[in-house]
Parts: sequence; structure tokens; C-alpha cells
Amino acid sequence: MSDLKDVSFVMPVLNEQDYLAIAVESVLSQKTPGKKQLVLALGPSTDKTNQIAESLAKKYRTLILIENPTGLTANGLNLAIEKSSYETVIRVDAHSELSDNYAASAVKILNTTGAANVGGMMIAKGRTAFQKAVAFGYNSRFGLGGGSFHVGGKSGPADTVYLGCFRKSIITELGLYKAKWVRGQDWELNLRIRQAGHTVWFDPELKVGYYPRESIKALGKQFYSTGVWRGALTKQNPMESSFRYWIPPLLVVASLLQVPLWIYLLAVALVSFGVSKLDLSSKFWLLAVLPTMHFCWGIGFWVGLLSNQTRAR
Repeated sequence: MSDLKDVSFVMPVLNEQDYLAIAVESVLSQKTPGKKQLVLALGPSTDKTNQIAESLAKKYRTLILIENPTGLTANGLNLAIEKSSYETVIRVDAHSELSDNYAASAVKILNTTGAANVGGMMIAKGRTAFQKAVAFGYNSRFGLGGGSFHVGGKSGPADTVYLGCFRKSIITELGLYKAKWVRGQDWELNLRIRQAGHTVWFDPELKVGYYPRESIKALGKQFYSTGVWRGALTKQNPMESSFRYWIPPLLVVASLLQVPLWIYLLAVALVSFGVSKLDLSSKFWLLAVLPTMHFCWGIGFWVGLLSNQTRAR
């Protein structure tokens, strides 16, 4: 394979007025071995996201805007990838900030390993006391269970990675993202990449800052929806289901069977006040954040596993 140099960044966007400018500037400040562009797939936002995007497009000549009428992530990614000009495609998120030299390092790893997709770690960040508590949950084994792209690990082949730096020709041949997977589409695409005999590569040196949801309601909705899709993906691919995916669903069952809930709540309190290094306000928020993550995800998992759910958002 010839070495890759030019990079197309792709970003689906919907109702991201508070984060879009930061994300775009983070992407376009990246150094790449060759040319670069950023393709934004704009969904039907109800805030000022699209106006901000149009203003940014006037400022940056390498920023391309396209419409994503459905607003769905998979559709937006596919439209942006199809519009992209270069073989190297880096997925980015409006809630994310790429670390220095992320793109150049990702392209180098792609060339060195010959992988179809490379990616690294999601480093959750918080601006408010609540968001800092959520960030702790993302970055801790006590929150999301310890996946390598949350807590780190050794570089090497992986089942999936956060976001990703792809070879466009390979994922196009595989059919890009499947629109039916409203969430979990990255895991499902990486599964097809591996099944086709290609490599998905994790490297902890690739870091992306991520700002999580800002309210308990939004967090609960997100984790319920993610749980639904994880359950649906598990039903379709049962042999690819890690045990850590089953911990929240089993917690839900244990609670229904009247296993003392206070044991779990005591553990949450110990993590909040004994393990976390958060400020006092964030520690109190963590008492609500961790159960919201675990129970909403666990309930959603059973819904996805036991029903024909196909359009949860």
C-alpha cells in the first residue's frame, strides 16, 4: 500500500451550538502529512448550529457543508464520507477536541500497521460540577466498565475504537455505516471490518477530549438509548458480547429479585467519596450519575435484547 497523506475529517452535527466552533477549530488546527478538509453533515437542528456552521464555512475554505435531512449519525457519516475527497477519513464529533498531533499520528499508525481503522482514547471532560461527575464515570472502571478506549491499555489489535481513522476504500466496500444502528454503529462497522479480515488498531497515544451530557435527564436518555442498541447488537452477534456489557443488565435483574440495593448504593457512595478525586459538589452529583448510567443502560439493554426495537434515539 502507498503511504496515506491527505485527510478528510467527517463530522455529523445536530443541535451543537455550544460546542461546534470549538470542535471545528480543534480539527482544522490539526497538522496532517498532506492536504486536509472537514465535511460537516448538518442535521435539522432547532438551535443556531447551522448558522454557526455557515459562519465558520466563510472563515475556513477547507470546511464543506452538506445536508443530512434525517439528522441520524450513521446517515450523516455516510453522506460526509461519500462527499470526502481523500482516502484517509477521520471521524470526529462535535463534542470532541482532538489532542495535538492526533491526525498526523493516526495517519502514521495507519501506514505503519496497515490497519483499516485506528483509534485511541476518549478522555471525558467537565465544565460544571455535574459534567465533571459524568466525566469521572466515563473515565473510570466504576462507570463504563473499563473498555480500553475509556481507561487505556496497550496498543494493538482491538474489537473497536473511539471514533476512528479509516481507509475510505475499505469501509466503502463494506457498505459504510448501517443506518439501522442509531447508536452502536461504530462497534458494528468495526465488527464487519474484522470479519472481512482487516485490522482495527488501538493506540492509547491517540486521545480525544469529549464533553458529556449536561443534565441528569439528558444523561439518562442517552444511556437508555445506548443500552437498547447494545442489547440489539448483542442479540444479532451474541458471540461478540463482552461480559462487561452484561453487568448493568444483571444489576437490574438483581434489584428486581430483591437483592439488597443498599449494597450497590453503599459501593457507589464509597466510589464517590473514597475513590474519586472530585470536588465536593461533583462527589454528590456522582451519587446520582453512576446509578443513572448503570440502571438506564441496563434497562435499555433488556429492551433491545428482548424486543424488536429498531428506531430508539
